[in-house]
Amino acid sequence: MKHTQRRGEWIGSRGEFLIERHIADAMAAPHWHDHVELNLLMEGRMTYLFNGRQEQVEAGRLVLFWAAIPHQTIAVAENAPLVCLYLPLIDFLGLPVDRKARQSIMQGRFLAQANPETMDALTLPRWEKEWQSGSAARRKLVVEEVRLRIRRLILDNAESDNSPTHVSPTSLAGHAVRRVELLIDLINSRYADPTSVPDLAKLAGMHPSTANSAFREVLGISVNEYLTRHRIARAMQLLTDTDVPVLQIGFDCGFGSSSRFYEIFKERTGTTPRHFREAVNSKNTPAP
Repeated sequence: MKHTQRRGEWIGSRGEFLIERHIADAMAAPHWHDHVELNLLMEGRMTYLFNGRQEQVEAGRLVLFWAAIPHQTIAVAENAPLVCLYLPLIDFLGLPVDRKARQSIMQGRFLAQANPETMDALTLPRWEKEWQSGSAARRKLVVEEVRLRIRRLILDNAESDNSPTHVSPTSLAGHAVRRVELLIDLINSRYADPTSVPDLAKLAGMHPSTANSAFREVLGISVNEYLTRHRIARAMQLLTDTDVPVLQIGFDCGFGSSSRFYEIFKERTGTTPRHFREAVNSKNTPAP
């Protein structure tokens, strides 16, 4: 993925669809953005560190994951072209796909095509070219084709898992998704405040139980779990990109106390905020 001047910042405007192609390289630090990401490595191999696991990516095999979970390429073959597609979360939630499969992706599953498909190697570069230089009508068609390809990828995996496939009802793209979208927008803008689920629900004009029900139906997690993940991801970004003191980052990300920040950060990442920063800095320090 491309970067702006500060590592971890999302190159595009928030919530926009985007396709880009570049030569993959190892990232100096994890990053995140609130899209569902679809990758196709054209040649070579690479390894993601994703959700605490190393995930191998082979040329010609599509992979899909929720990019709001911090991720980092840690090993990449030389001269490995990579096509990346970024579907806004709300667009993904509106797809009529298997509910359990969707929830597993939201909870950290790294989805990979079982076998390479020749058409993907032809289609994704075409999408990238048409997205960059095509007309508005052609770009709209690209988005529709991407959505269909994601649906097929999820269906292929559901069938290979030998699990029954239950397509989510069309109504899922209605009230529940709109509620989740509203709550996510509130969390994105208020995560630094000492906010609670009742506070967020009140601002969204709904009962806390309604808010949690919508989140569990669509994402398979509670509002509070999403809020915690968002705060941790923001803290990781600040620890990587800035020299702001660790304790200040904890408060700036809405944890309320230093002990709470350290406890949750270590529980979720396996290390303390200070050790995380030291590890990132050591990777970024040029060898003598």
